[in-house]
Amino acid sequence: MMTPELAYFLKINVAIVLFYAFYRLFFYKDTFFHWRRVALLCFFAISLLYPLLNIQGWVKAHEPMVAMADLYATIILPEQTITPLQEPTMNWQELILLFIKIIYWSGILVLTTRFLVQLGSIIRLHIQCPKSTIQGVRVHLLKKEYGPFSFFHWIFIHPQSHTESEIGEIITHEETHARQHHSVDVLISELMCTFCWFNPFIWLMKREVRGNLEYMADHRVLETGHDSKSYQYHLLGLAHHKAAANLSNSFNVLPLKNRIKMMNKRRTKEIGRTKYLMFLPLAALLMIVSNIEMVARTTEKFAKEVMGQATTQVTSKPEIATIPELPAEEIQKIILPQEKKAQETLETHNKIVPDSVIFEVVEEMPDFPGGMKALMEYLSQNIKYPAEAHAKGIQGRVIVCFVVKKDGSIDNIKVVRSVDPYLDKEAIRVITAMPKWKPGKQRGEAVNVRFTVPVMFRLTGPETPKAEEIKQSDLEEVVVVGYGLKEDSNPDAVGVKTGDTEPTFKVVETMPKFPGGTRGLMQYLARSIKYPVIAQEKKQQGRVIIKMVVGKDGSLSEIKVLRSVSPSLDTEAMRVVSNMPKWEPGLQRGQAVAVEYTLPITFRLQ
Repeated sequence: MMTPELAYFLKINVAIVLFYAFYRLFFYKDTFFHWRRVALLCFFAISLLYPLLNIQGWVKAHEPMVAMADLYATIILPEQTITPLQEPTMNWQELILLFIKIIYWSGILVLTTRFLVQLGSIIRLHIQCPKSTIQGVRVHLLKKEYGPFSFFHWIFIHPQSHTESEIGEIITHEETHARQHHSVDVLISELMCTFCWFNPFIWLMKREVRGNLEYMADHRVLETGHDSKSYQYHLLGLAHHKAAANLSNSFNVLPLKNRIKMMNKRRTKEIGRTKYLMFLPLAALLMIVSNIEMVARTTEKFAKEVMGQATTQVTSKPEIATIPELPAEEIQKIILPQEKKAQETLETHNKIVPDSVIFEVVEEMPDFPGGMKALMEYLSQNIKYPAEAHAKGIQGRVIVCFVVKKDGSIDNIKVVRSVDPYLDKEAIRVITAMPKWKPGKQRGEAVNVRFTVPVMFRLTGPETPKAEEIKQSDLEEVVVVGYGLKEDSNPDAVGVKTGDTEPTFKVVETMPKFPGGTRGLMQYLARSIKYPVIAQEKKQQGRVIIKMVVGKDGSLSEIKVLRSVSPSLDTEAMRVVSNMPKWEPGLQRGQAVAVEYTLPITFRLQ
């Protein structure tokens, strides 16, 4: 039997297999090491979370299932069950399942023990090793000739085994691991391997995580100016060194061939970053498939519960008596009044559906006189946009639910989704005044059916939309449009005027222009902007948005930061904009005017 826990566990492992295949196919050869790190961590997070997210909130109205249960409940007969005493039999399925559980939990126990031993060895080295400062970095001095490694902000090194230049390379490498918190990735991958140890793809994923962290650290070493060839020879010299702890970020943890190949590889083009969004459709597909299975399992469980309740409506729980096997002549037969019971069953079966039963879906759904198009026309002609809601600028979609009874009348009107009391009240008023519908039918009999109608109240401008602009999908709901008053088209309306000062426009007929146009502006910015050293050291990047006013004479004033990234980047953006030459001013009806202008400046680290 597929339990929810087992289903969750299987979904995690299926996702890991798919994500690893996806990674190898699209990301494996990239040099976007930071993006690869984010993608790998997202793969782990999505694998754990997507089975828990569900969209089955709509599985709340169980009336059709209840109605079916009520019909079946009337024909279930009381029963007495007598079973002979049997010798207990061996359930092979349970034994196999128990055996699998023992193997699985034994594997977890072994790996957890290994994890704790490795963690304990690192903590022991942290306590026992003397501390020192090398090239301004706090390190732990190993007493034995182990390979250098780091764990969070602890850096371990055996300085006697390395030259001064090699120590500089090691310090840069391990400090990169420490500053970028690479040990978090290592721990996450270790824990995933512990609980999914039987899945070979999780071990492959762990190898990719560890490898990418080393690529990032190697790349940083080369960025700081260390010679590529000497660094690679240094790595080859450390190949024989034993690692003190496998849980840490070791300097020589990976096959050196892969690391050297990646160091010599040409950088991937920037356009390649866009493909990292391609895994989002895969994550969405996993969520959809997971919810299909979850809804099916929930529906099956609910059906069993409802049918069980239906049985108890007409009979108490069957009494089960267990007796030893007896000779046939000693067993007393139970004789039922067959004719009477058969007649009662036939009468019950011929009953019509009770008035209290409300269907959600029937063979022949109820219909408004004239069909759906007539319903839309009726609602659009009769609904009036409430003045109070119009004045307050309230708009939105009101969803109304009601029951079309056997005689076609409307009953039990409710607002399923509310927007505002005024809009809700108007929607209910019009639904209440509807003419009788053609009732729904099930097996040729008129039945009560629940129906839902969405009514969209939308405010718009003074112009009436053209018929050809209405999308086909808009016809599936009623759209009530409230039109505003026609505003004065005076050109001063597009500007902001304060006191006696000249108005500042936001939009004009001819917008202001930098000398040489957009191309000239881009060239000026590229030439003039200097990336602040502080921002480079702190890895700060992003888009600073500057707001300014281009005056009548083309000069710039009121320069402000509309969107900030960091003080150093903001200051540099303000400096460059303040030093700009005069612009060509904006024109309104042939006259130069002051115009508010927004300029985005992107700072990006390579």
